Amino acid sequence: MQMSGRNVNVNSVFYAEAYHPVQAGSIDGTDILPHDNAVYRAFLCSSAGLYDPLGDPKLIGDPYCTLFVGHLSHLTTEQSLRKALSKYGRVKDLRLVRHIVTGASRGYAFVEFETEREMQRAYKEAHHSFIDDSEVIVDYNRQQLMPGWIPRRLGGGLGGKKESGQLRFGGRERPFRAPLRSIPYDDLERLGIPPPPEGRYMSRYQVPSPPRRKRSSVDREEGIHKRSMERGVNMRKSSPVEKEERSHKRSMDPEDHSFKRSSVEAEHHRNRSSVDRAERSHKRTSRDRDDRSHKRHKSHRHERSTSHDHY
Repeated sequence: MQMSGRNVNVNSVFYAEAYHPVQAGSIDGTDILPHDNAVYRAFLCSSAGLYDPLGDPKLIGDPYCTLFVGHLSHLTTEQSLRKALSKYGRVKDLRLVRHIVTGASRGYAFVEFETEREMQRAYKEAHHSFIDDSEVIVDYNRQQLMPGWIPRRLGGGLGGKKESGQLRFGGRERPFRAPLRSIPYDDLERLGIPPPPEGRYMSRYQVPSPPRRKRSSVDREEGIHKRSMERGVNMRKSSPVEKEERSHKRSMDPEDHSFKRSSVEAEHHRNRSSVDRAERSHKRTSRDRDDRSHKRHKSHRHERSTSHDHY
C-alpha cells in the first residue's frame, strides 16, 4: 500500500467516470471487497457480462440528449412532467417508467430533449427542483453513457437511502469522498478499479459535467455547410415585399442619410478640387506661354538694334 502523500480537504470529492460495483459500494472509492450481498451480486453480473445496457428495447432516442429524472411523485403524469421540463428546452420524447402489472409510476423517467444544449441546461438547472411537490434529482443517461453500468435491480446503481443499508457512491448525489487513509493502488489495479484522482479533487458544490458527444472533423464540416445552406435558404425566401421594406427602412434611417450626405459632400469636394487644379494648371500654362512670347519679342528687338549698330 502507498499513502496518498497529500493533505486532503475533508470536503474534497470526486465522481466516477466508469462504473465498478465494488468501488460504488465504497465511500471513498478504495474498497477492494464487496461489503454486502447486493454489491457481490452486481460484481458477479459485471464479471460474467450478464447485463447488456444497450439491450433494453424500451430505450429512447439520443443518449446525449436524454436525462434521467428520479424521485418523482407517484401523482406525476407524462403530461405534467413534460410541462415541468419544457421550461428548460423542447422535449422531444419521454418515458415514465411504470409497474408492469399495476401500471403505477415507479418514480423515475427518461426525458429526451431536441438538442444536447437543452439537455445540458436541464441537467444544471432542474436538479433539486420541485415537480408536483416532490423534489426531484436529474442525471445524465448512465445506462448508455457510463462504461460498466449495472442497474439497481441487479445490485448496482447509485445513491440509495441510508435506511436500506445499500448506499452507492460516485454519482451526483453521493460522490466519493477524497480518501484520508492509505490507497491500495496495487489491489485497485488488479481489480480494474480506477484510483482516486489525486490533485484533481472537486468541491462538493461543483457540478460535474455529463459526457459530451465527440465530434469528428467531418461532423464539424457538415455543421458549417448546413448553417451556410440555411442562411442561403433564408435569403432566398425573402419576398419582394420584405426586400422593399428593408430598402425603405434603410432610406428612412437617419444614420444612412447622414452617410449619404457625407458621401455626396465628399464627392463634391473632390470635384471642386479637380476643377481648382485644372484652373491653376491652365493659368500656369497661359502665364508660361506669355512669358516665352515676351522673351522672344525682346530678343527679336535686340537683334534688330544690334544689326543696325553693325551696319
